[in-house]
Amino acid sequence: MKRYNSENADELLSLLKKRADSGNENINGIVADVLQNVRENGDSALREYSERFDGVKLTEMYMSEEDKEAACAKVPAELKAAMERAAKNIFAFHEKQKQQSWIDNRGDKIMGQRVLPLRRVGLYVPGGSAAYPSSVLMNAIPAKVAGVESIVIATPPKAEGINPAVAYAAKLAGVADILIVGGAQAVAALAYGTESVEAVDKIVGPGNIFVATAKRMVNGTVDIDMFAGPSEVLVIADGLADPTYVAADFMSQAEHDPIAASILITASSELADKVDAELERQLAYLSRAEIIRQSLDSYGAIVVVESLDEAARLSDKIAPEHLELMVENPFEMLGKVRNAGSVFLGKYSPEPLGDYYAGPNHVLPTNGTARFSSALSVDSFVKKSSFLYYSKEALRNAGDDIIRFARAEGLTAHANSIEVRVKGDGNE
Repeated sequence: MKRYNSENADELLSLLKKRADSGNENINGIVADVLQNVRENGDSALREYSERFDGVKLTEMYMSEEDKEAACAKVPAELKAAMERAAKNIFAFHEKQKQQSWIDNRGDKIMGQRVLPLRRVGLYVPGGSAAYPSSVLMNAIPAKVAGVESIVIATPPKAEGINPAVAYAAKLAGVADILIVGGAQAVAALAYGTESVEAVDKIVGPGNIFVATAKRMVNGTVDIDMFAGPSEVLVIADGLADPTYVAADFMSQAEHDPIAASILITASSELADKVDAELERQLAYLSRAEIIRQSLDSYGAIVVVESLDEAARLSDKIAPEHLELMVENPFEMLGKVRNAGSVFLGKYSPEPLGDYYAGPNHVLPTNGTARFSSALSVDSFVKKSSFLYYSKEALRNAGDDIIRFARAEGLTAHANSIEVRVKGDGNE
């Protein structure tokens, strides 16, 4: 794992930027063809791709109630209880994000804003080893809290059926419809609609490069959650931090993907050395050690700086998805950082706490986009529409100002729309 310091930290920024540019240009063409085929041929294209890519011949597009109940019955009782507690926490956190419509009534001038939920949302859930029930909870619950009328899950078909924990997470989140279609073809079905699939207003949820590319291509036809890049965790630690905890959190992020980034910024060279040693010790007993090592070799980094203030400034330049403040006074440090998807305070608030359980959403901006974007939230599933009313007298009082604006912009029809009302040329 590479070491950096105050003088060459910009090299790390460049490395992280290049990391997000990795990809296969041929994928765009493949995905575009899939989108077009589904748009033109609907259900028949979905069946064709399911058989070709997933090896499953679809007889039904949606999971039956009987199959859902059978899948839920396979979930161990202990896991069910843990998921129920997590769902309760996630519901409670997102309930506090709800906004109300408002009105400003001044008699002859009435205006306001309506906060309205999206009508229908699609949630993509990966299959295989990346079938994450936590993502179902994190994506579906804020939509439910927002008041979305219809939520549909799309997940790849499997001969043995979908992951039982995914089915149970859907039940906990109140999602009734599970579409047994995956890949770019599922994104196309959700965006454009088919004979069996009603189009949605927004598509959220993680997926492989084909799914991510498809979401990017349909953006504009529907809304999407975000352009998700490689994941990252950044730990700011002082000399009192426990190297065992820092190393463990590094690897919890690194096991996601060989291009995940784990970064430590500290003013303690001694801590840096101890973290390096602790990584080697813990790697010996972890099941995904090969992926972790690839990630740490390629994008793991320790930056030794002069002070925690400098650490905060560098962190803001990176704008990490996950930021851990493993320092003696984390709340004081919180006031010094601005750019992060989610911030974890103190040595007993590791990133997996947020991934699964505590309540804040784990769908976070990556690749530096925390400089200007936010975590998935209830706001992600509402739209805001303004309204206004002016009486005749109120419009007459404002008329001259509006006409001056319109004429200054050369828009005479705009000016005329006001003039026919305030100059007495129209019908009373």
